[in-house]
Amino acid sequence: MKRVLLIKYGEIALRKGNRALFERQLANTINSSINDENVKVTREQGRLLAEDSRGDISLAYVEKIRRIFGVHSICVSQKLKDADMSTIKSAALDVFDAVEKDKNMTFKIMTKRSDKQYPLTSQEISAQVGEFVLQKYPDMPVSMKKADIVIWVEIRNFVYVYADIVAGVSGLPYGSTGSGILLLSGGIDSPVAGYLMAKRGVKITPVYFHSPPHTSEWAKEKVLDIVEILSNFVGHNKLYVVPFTDVQMYIYKNLPPAKMTLFFKRAMLRIAAIIAEKEAANCLITGDSIGQVASQTAQSIAAVESAAVTPSGLILPIIRPLAAMDKLQITDIAMEIGTYDISIRPYEDCCTIFIPKHPETKPNAKIIEKLESRRSELLSLYKNAAENTEPWGSAPHPARGQAPLTPFVR
Repeated sequence: MKRVLLIKYGEIALRKGNRALFERQLANTINSSINDENVKVTREQGRLLAEDSRGDISLAYVEKIRRIFGVHSICVSQKLKDADMSTIKSAALDVFDAVEKDKNMTFKIMTKRSDKQYPLTSQEISAQVGEFVLQKYPDMPVSMKKADIVIWVEIRNFVYVYADIVAGVSGLPYGSTGSGILLLSGGIDSPVAGYLMAKRGVKITPVYFHSPPHTSEWAKEKVLDIVEILSNFVGHNKLYVVPFTDVQMYIYKNLPPAKMTLFFKRAMLRIAAIIAEKEAANCLITGDSIGQVASQTAQSIAAVESAAVTPSGLILPIIRPLAAMDKLQITDIAMEIGTYDISIRPYEDCCTIFIPKHPETKPNAKIIEKLESRRSELLSLYKNAAENTEPWGSAPHPARGQAPLTPFVR
């Protein structure tokens, strides 16, 4: 026997013609994350298999793999050298011996037989293995409905026996459904929006708008730490830091105060669209939640939508994964993925300090666009900000950024 990791995926199994493409992409992502020439992830009849050529695979890889989007769960398995019943029974008993248990617990054996050439049916295998385990544990009751302990036998190209199943984050393989520019602030919402889009397979490139001296270097540091957290799920990430001071001050001095927040958002979308064209991104991503603040009413959203246009004239969709969520739902996810404690640090982003006393909540989109078109200086300010944007690299931090995900065992 040899310890391996049998990796299950969720939605990928529903893909028909392009399922193999998603499987390969997920396998490549896991191989890249593990980054060990002795450990390889390969396809194995509806599963992925992580195996160490030197022997038993290290359990340290479980934590790394379960954070990868597309992984539904990880089974810490024994891979058997042969498929005869005596070997399967012995392996199942070894697995059962290793499980923490007491005499009041119930158990059952479950078999999945993907290899239909195997001479016994799934029910016959389960019955024979269960009988063998009962010979050593005659006082352990069997429950076929809600057993406390489940020993799994999977017959595929090889035979795998396991009890421990660790939950992953599910979703789709990162980068499998396109790419987007994430408008990232230091607040609670936008990091969650980025996480949810990445979970749907969208490669995210964060863009942060920095306005010194109105925002401090601590505010930028907060965003860099958030990007580190996100990189635990998506791998190394690139952050663009946009110098936003000149744009912001122009809007502050030359446009109506009640409409100021809308123009800030339009400016951000226009600059993000310039970067999107450079990155060949397919969409823009924001942390808008309908009705949460004045700039996120349906009317306000309509008034900024037309700003998402690339220099070549391509209209980009703006995706808002938090649109129907309330603040409590968003906060729960932020706490789960590990960004919340960073987001609540007392360093304000570039928009917070310029919020007008009485912001407009029901703007007319045509009026907003007309006012912007009269200020031709804005276009050169947008272009200049995009051209002077700083790219920052990010990699997972060795000590921070470990999200408190809770695994489901057995």
